[in-house]
Amino acid sequence: MKIEITLDIPCVWSYFAFNRLRRAAARVRATGATVDFVFHPYQLAPGTSSDAEPKSAVLRRAFGSGADAAVARVTALAAAEGLEFDHERALWSNTFEAHRLIADAGARGRAEDVVERLFRAHHTDGLNIADPEVLRSVAAEFSVVRRGDGADALRSALERVRREALPGIPFLRFPDGATSTGMPSTALLDHALGLPERATSA
Repeated sequence: MKIEITLDIPCVWSYFAFNRLRRAAARVRATGATVDFVFHPYQLAPGTSSDAEPKSAVLRRAFGSGADAAVARVTALAAAEGLEFDHERALWSNTFEAHRLIADAGARGRAEDVVERLFRAHHTDGLNIADPEVLRSVAAEFSVVRRGDGADALRSALERVRREALPGIPFLRFPDGATSTGMPSTALLDHALGLPERATSA
C-alpha cells in the first residue's frame, strides 16, 4: 500500500496529518501488511532565508493581535494529538535543504523516520532545519548518506507540485485515488487504509 503526502515541515497541519497517518499505518503494519509513504515537497515560503528568526515573530507579523490566541489553540490541539509544540522556541527558516534531506532519506528507505524527526526538530526542539549542522545530525541519526547532488531534482519536484495547484497542504493521495486536504479524520484514514471501524473517531 502506497500513500502519497505533500507537506512542508513548518506547517502545523502537515505535522498533524502525518502523525495521524503514521498511527493508522502502524495499525495496518501490525497485521503484517506493508504501508509505504511517498513524500512530495512543498514550500510555504520559498523566499525565506536560511538564517532563522523566531517563528513567533513571523506569526505576529502575519496575523497581528490574533496570533497568540491562534498559537494557544494550535498548541492545545497538538497536545490532544500527543505532540508537543513550542512556538516560542520554534525557528522560521528556508526548508529547501530539509526537503533535500528527505529525498536522500527516501533513497535509503528512511524518509518516514527523517520526516518525523524534522517535524520534532522544528516544532518541539527549536532547531533551525536550514542549518547544515542540524541536517547532518539528523542524517547521521538515521544513517542517511547526504548526496552532493539533488538540488535540481528537488527544484523540478517543487515545480511539479506548484503546477498541480493543490487546494492546500497537507495533501494526501490514497491507493484508491481518493485525496484529502488538511488534517484527515481518523475515520477517513481508517476507511482509506481498509481498517475496521472504531466505536468513536475524531
